[in-house]
Amino acid sequence: MTIDERPSNYQNKLLCYVLKGLKPYRRASLFMGMFAALPVALALPVDALQVKVTPSKPDLGDTLSVIINLENAGNGSNPTVTNGEKTYPAFEIAPNQYRAFVPTTPLERAGNRTLRVSGDGQEESLSVQVSDRTFPVQRINLPSGKAGVDATEYELKRVAAFKALITPEKYWNGAFVKPNGGRVSTIYGVRRYYNGKFAKDYYHRGVDYAGAEGSPVVAPAAGRVALVGRVSQGFRIHGNVVGIDHGQGVTSIFMHLSRINVKEGDMVQAGQVIGAVGSTGAATGPHLHWGLYVNGQSVDPTPWRTPGVE
Repeated sequence: MTIDERPSNYQNKLLCYVLKGLKPYRRASLFMGMFAALPVALALPVDALQVKVTPSKPDLGDTLSVIINLENAGNGSNPTVTNGEKTYPAFEIAPNQYRAFVPTTPLERAGNRTLRVSGDGQEESLSVQVSDRTFPVQRINLPSGKAGVDATEYELKRVAAFKALITPEKYWNGAFVKPNGGRVSTIYGVRRYYNGKFAKDYYHRGVDYAGAEGSPVVAPAAGRVALVGRVSQGFRIHGNVVGIDHGQGVTSIFMHLSRINVKEGDMVQAGQVIGAVGSTGAATGPHLHWGLYVNGQSVDPTPWRTPGVE
């Protein structure tokens, strides 16, 4: 307020004189009228639910990171994010700040996603455009009558339970590192034709590294070893395998190992040796298959390395 805007002494005396002359109920009406003239925005609550989604321009195979800020997060329940019929949990990453991951895969259609964010008794809907992506295609011709290797029931159950893990703790910190020094031989998302017929439900669920037999395999990020499986136990497809739970619905699986250096329950750090490249299981030669899963779905590991998903 400037000096010219301040009421003069004469104006103050006049206001007091007028108020004294008014009957009580008229005096109350005058005050209510004065306060009613104040800006309405002062009486409105601040928006308590703020949402941000990264990356800003996602492609199929990307992980959508949904950051939720709550003004009052004291009701004891975490927010949730719903996409279609699937609901994903959000975990606290800072005071009054939560984060949920929504996976996308090559089997989905590109286009608009409507995310419904619920928290603190409020709900916010936002639209996210997921762009299409061209995935390489391989054409494989199998000899007539050739039978593939079948997975054992034990193997399938153990791996499915591992991929479904959603641990509240966040173990990783920062960008993931390469699990092996070999060149990438097969990227994520490759589609296939078998004997001229397109495999609608297939895509390469990970990244393959053409590392030499026996070369070290390291943990790409911190976590807890939640799966160790061996060919001798019936892991026919995966071969010798290690699974790391990075927390909050993020898991890594490493297949076809020649050697395993860890046991279930071990806590590992980024860069720690967990095994060695091999050709066990359904592998035609030595290589490492690294699969990254978010809330049970296989996503592209590359964005988690460059620049990383926090």
